[in-house]
Amino acid sequence: MPEFRKDPVLKRWVIIATERAKRPHDFARPKVEEKPAFCPFDYGNEHTTPPEVLAFRPPDTAPNSPGWWVRVVPNKFGAVNPNLSPRRYGVGMFDAMDGFGYHEVIVETPDHNTHLALMDYKQVEEVVWAYKHRYESISADKRVEYILIFKNHGRDAGASLQHPHSQLIALPIVPKRVQEELSGSREYYSYKERCVFCDIVSQELERKERIVEENEDFVSLEPFAARFPCETWILPKRHAHSFGDINEREVKNFAKILKNTLYRIFVALDNPPYNFMLHTAPTDNEGEGYYHWHLEIVPRLTNVAGFEWGSGFYINPMPPEEAAKYLRAVEIA
Repeated sequence: MPEFRKDPVLKRWVIIATERAKRPHDFARPKVEEKPAFCPFDYGNEHTTPPEVLAFRPPDTAPNSPGWWVRVVPNKFGAVNPNLSPRRYGVGMFDAMDGFGYHEVIVETPDHNTHLALMDYKQVEEVVWAYKHRYESISADKRVEYILIFKNHGRDAGASLQHPHSQLIALPIVPKRVQEELSGSREYYSYKERCVFCDIVSQELERKERIVEENEDFVSLEPFAARFPCETWILPKRHAHSFGDINEREVKNFAKILKNTLYRIFVALDNPPYNFMLHTAPTDNEGEGYYHWHLEIVPRLTNVAGFEWGSGFYINPMPPEEAAKYLRAVEIA
């Protein structure tokens, strides 16, 4: 029977629609990805992007030339601009601000025809190191209050280029969704004196129903009140509010569980479009005692329609316990 489930952090309800229960193959859709005649992220086209702000390359190669294995460049069509100031002003009764911020592209590999799920562990680890380096560098700018690292995979998930890449946007304000997580985490902590995410990790590891995979430092799981089929979160086992605090061993283990989780989704769901978003504390360390950084992966298998837009409820036709079974069953290559 259908079931309402409540997210313990955001207090958001979802409907697990068991009467509409689906299996992974029910979400299959035709693939229409084709390599374009020209890609600015391919070797030899470095001159067509803005100058790199970070690149992992041999020391004998010149900046903005071939030879790199991970490359970070400003987004040519950035949503925000680091050359502006975060000046606030009024427009009558409305509030506005100049569009200050950083918008960067992390080109994850020179190989146009692969993606994170299929890369070797070392290459995914290098991508994570690029995330960390840029996070640390940009957070030094005191005008920045929040840094969001995210990935759009596939055209239906918003990727305008097929070449494997993720993005970073740094903002002078904390996004509403993150503020809601901070507020829910703070409320839980004030009542129980524990981190809500730590409690989620502890209970899920104990019950095993929604666990996809775990290693020494991280757990991959289906959230109890998942909004979407095969929505998957990766959380550190130790309490850590900021992604910037990730250490060398954790980088390696985060890369491993990220690659494995994406590979499971790739196999079980036939390489679906997906988004992932890395939620971390604001740069001023708000939430140090009660917030917990994590990565949310959302395969784009269903459409948000009138009921969802009108009510704020999500209808998920795949119980997260079933989704976990499907993903666990995938053999890691």
